[in-house]
Amino acid sequence: MITKADKNAVRKKRHARVRTTVVGTAERPRLNVYRSNKHIYAQLIDDTNQVTVASASTTEKDFGLDNTGNVQAAQKVGELVAERAKDNGYKVVVFDRGGYLYHGRVKALADAAREAGLEF
Repeated sequence: MITKADKNAVRKKRHARVRTTVVGTAERPRLNVYRSNKHIYAQLIDDTNQVTVASASTTEKDFGLDNTGNVQAAQKVGELVAERAKDNGYKVVVFDRGGYLYHGRVKALADAAREAGLEF
């Protein structure tokens, strides 16, 4: 039987392997996704300067949805992070799914960010 700790260890190993090739630059930041059971977080990160350019999450006060751990919340976070990225002058990003499978909330966030104008 696979425990939750084992799944997270496998995810972290997968994420470390992907991070050797996925790097955000000043022209093309990395769109990083982290999800927990209750929330989802997205950040645009410039790895060369080690700064977070824009971020959005379901933990913000003015988020506006009651349930923050579902696909609708992930879509709203995707729209928010894309809007904030465009406000800061970024249109093209590199997608870093954080070792999570591209399915469910992670896919919903990515699709919403694409529809809102980000290219990756």
